[in-house]
Amino acid sequence: MSTVHESASLTPHGGDGHHEDPPLVTGNLGFHEITQLVSYHTEKRPPSTWYMAFAVSSTLLFVLLVMIAYLFWNGVGVWGNNNPVGWGWPIVNFVFWVGIGHAGTLISAILYLFRQKWRTAINRSAEAMTIFAVICALLFPTIHVGRVWVIYWTLPIPNQMEMWPQFKSPLLWDVFAVSVYFTVSLIFWYVGLVPDLATLRDRARTALRRRLTGFFALGWTGANRHWRNYEKAYLLLAALATPLVLSVHSVVSFDFAVSIVPGWHTTIFPPYFVAGAIFSGFAMVMTLLIIARKIYGIENIITMDHLEKMAIIILVTGTMVGFAYITEFFIAWYSQVEYEQYAFLNRSTGPYAWAYWTMMSCNLLFPQFFWIKRLRRSIPFLFVTSIIVNIGMWFERFVITVTSLHRDFLPSSWDYFNPTLVDVLTLIGSFGLFMTLFLIFLRFLPMVAMAEIKMVLPEADPHYYDDHGDGHAGHAAPSPTGQTEGAEGA
Repeated sequence: MSTVHESASLTPHGGDGHHEDPPLVTGNLGFHEITQLVSYHTEKRPPSTWYMAFAVSSTLLFVLLVMIAYLFWNGVGVWGNNNPVGWGWPIVNFVFWVGIGHAGTLISAILYLFRQKWRTAINRSAEAMTIFAVICALLFPTIHVGRVWVIYWTLPIPNQMEMWPQFKSPLLWDVFAVSVYFTVSLIFWYVGLVPDLATLRDRARTALRRRLTGFFALGWTGANRHWRNYEKAYLLLAALATPLVLSVHSVVSFDFAVSIVPGWHTTIFPPYFVAGAIFSGFAMVMTLLIIARKIYGIENIITMDHLEKMAIIILVTGTMVGFAYITEFFIAWYSQVEYEQYAFLNRSTGPYAWAYWTMMSCNLLFPQFFWIKRLRRSIPFLFVTSIIVNIGMWFERFVITVTSLHRDFLPSSWDYFNPTLVDVLTLIGSFGLFMTLFLIFLRFLPMVAMAEIKMVLPEADPHYYDDHGDGHAGHAAPSPTGQTEGAEGA
């Protein structure tokens, strides 16, 4: 019996000499099966693994809240920050989480503009991760200012003290860059959700669920006018979000690059940070989707080909990041500035050499295994490597921040930075916040963009039924062997 994808393996014009990519959706799923498979998980009780994961993540979130309350009560002295290392783990964690939030907009915006159809299976989850990661990132600058109750002083609000933000400071640029990025990402994610919310509205079995999904679906009926406006809005938002992917982490890198601190004062930081952000963001997307596709039974939608393509992007960006590491040493040597040279020599051979070589191993060496196709298609290897990559990317931010500060211009001020238990628990708790938000997303919203997945099915081609019948039982459809068969596979 022929299947949709067997029929689709022939070229549209009847030729058989052209190379065809493997189908983006396997398992012979049609429009109804996609809707049923994705919507079902938002309508039934979650699997037991969801409850276990939620219990763990909410516990970690509680730890985070306790640590923040303890910080507010006692002050920033509870952290390990000391005299030379005035920027400790809070800034490291901020840059780390902003980087995690880059993959969603890259997948949604840039890959959309380049018409990469494989993005449709992973963009919804990646966009959600972007929003949740930026929330975690914004937490750290907020709590590390000290007197958080007067943080509004950093805003350009007229006041009787005649205080005004320093617009020449990259820290203020961060506020605007990350806030705009979060706003655009949230709108982009919501616009993509509208057709799927209308589907959930039409399937709702309770009045409350119908009213909530109906309110956020904005009266969507799937009319031609609705689709035209939707696609225009999506394209405009993609065009708006694309420069943000490049600008946000560039602005974050200016926190370091515009200073005169050896190890920071370099023009390579903006592209280096952007590549690293995409690198770590895709690794986090892979980590979570490998688990989610198995638990929720959507291996036919998020296929091995999707994971392999993400592995290739991790390989490319990891190689770019590794090249930047090596280039930094060349720049230090070529500059002939002894302070710059010592900063990098200290990184690789000084007290924090263990952190530097952990970073190099995780970010440069491990991704090179993805040159081997068998490893790119190995679920256990992909999962372990994606975790190793993010461990390495956290260490990258740690190395950049701490090793450049702990030995500054005055040897009398040199000191070793040691994180406290509050530092460690706050970092672990931020993962609890991230995972709690992501699990709530999995529980109540479709983790896959149903409307976009249907657009890449063979049935979405307006000429598909010319060769396959009209999709009703009893109609004949030509098979690759030339025989007529029932069209139930369509």
